[in-house]
Amino acid sequence: MLVTSATSMLRAGAGRSASGLQPMLLRTTTACPYSAGLNMISPFSSMSQQPLAKFRTSPPTTRRTLSTTPSRLSTDAEVDAAAAAKASKAQIAAHPETPALNWETFFKLRKSRRRWQQGFSVLGMLGFGLAGSMALGSGAADSLVGNIPLDPLMTMGLMTMGFAALGWLVGPSVGTVVFNAMNSKWKAPMALKESQFFARIKKNRVDPTASSARNPVPDFYGEKISSVAGYRQWLRDQRAFNKKKIGV
Repeated sequence: MLVTSATSMLRAGAGRSASGLQPMLLRTTTACPYSAGLNMISPFSSMSQQPLAKFRTSPPTTRRTLSTTPSRLSTDAEVDAAAAAKASKAQIAAHPETPALNWETFFKLRKSRRRWQQGFSVLGMLGFGLAGSMALGSGAADSLVGNIPLDPLMTMGLMTMGFAALGWLVGPSVGTVVFNAMNSKWKAPMALKESQFFARIKKNRVDPTASSARNPVPDFYGEKISSVAGYRQWLRDQRAFNKKKIGV
């Protein structure tokens, strides 16, 4: 009896919930815990109401500014060239008494400085080699020569050559100091002109990765340039290298 009454009560409750609660949930959305998300506005509804042409014709402002700015520098060589030109203008404005240095005079001074460097390299090689041979001949390094497992004469010869090589490497630095002392008024203008020159070399030289045995890189560092005509020839050589690279 109890079981039968309980079963009938459960069936009556289920019938009432099916017929009463479900229409109530359909009429109102606040009673259902899952209905909050159904009342939110769809993120695509506003986009569907706006024309697509609006998005196509109005790109971001920053993107348009970057693409249309003519003063934007894209390579390191252009940055170096602009920095060198700016430094030159600032130096001229700060020191108007400094003598002007044109390109022909710059190349003449550069050639003269190279000759001083080479001359002191030769003198340094001879001087250091002679001093090293005299020091080794006097027996000052007998203990060191005895510890090397080679013939003593060969060891002394190699050490003398090492002293000579050291003098060859020290020579350019001494030659530069002597040249700057003799041409002190051109020291600052020449430094600025040299920064501009190397910026031009870096900007106009070719890509060395495309070189080959039949198409070698023509004077990558511009060391052979000694005049304005030589610089123009260097530019023609760079263009000829690029033409051979692309097979024109």
